[in-house]
Amino acid sequence: MSDPRPIRVLVAKPGLDGHDRGAKVVAAALRDAGMEVIYTGLHQTPEMIATAAVQEDADVVGLSILSGAHMTLFPRVLQLLREQGRDDVLLTGGGIIPEEDMERLHAQGVGKLFGPGTPTSDLVRYIQEWFAQRQRQEA
Repeated sequence: MSDPRPIRVLVAKPGLDGHDRGAKVVAAALRDAGMEVIYTGLHQTPEMIATAAVQEDADVVGLSILSGAHMTLFPRVLQLLREQGRDDVLLTGGGIIPEEDMERLHAQGVGKLFGPGTPTSDLVRYIQEWFAQRQRQEA
């Protein structure tokens, strides 16, 4: 059973990191895969990201973090989404994140995280599989 609407993905660059090429490449790949992509732009606060995700009724929030602040930013966005009743949103992302930090974030409820050089097809497949599983659970 396929969903009558595309998967809605909010791509965000939290914090002061000004490097957005990767986020734009990911946004384009997701769009090319048929997803509806909302790109929030640079220098977003966790509050801005969570509010946008709720307003846009996003299924997925993808954070691109190269600043080293991933252990603060991912948990904060996750907390804000939960506080707004959106614990059904997949929080995923990528950047320069050590494997042990990826594991700690996953244990807190963050989805799979992707490092530099990951093929965009891996991220597309991950989101599609997650969404299909969620749809089966809701059926």
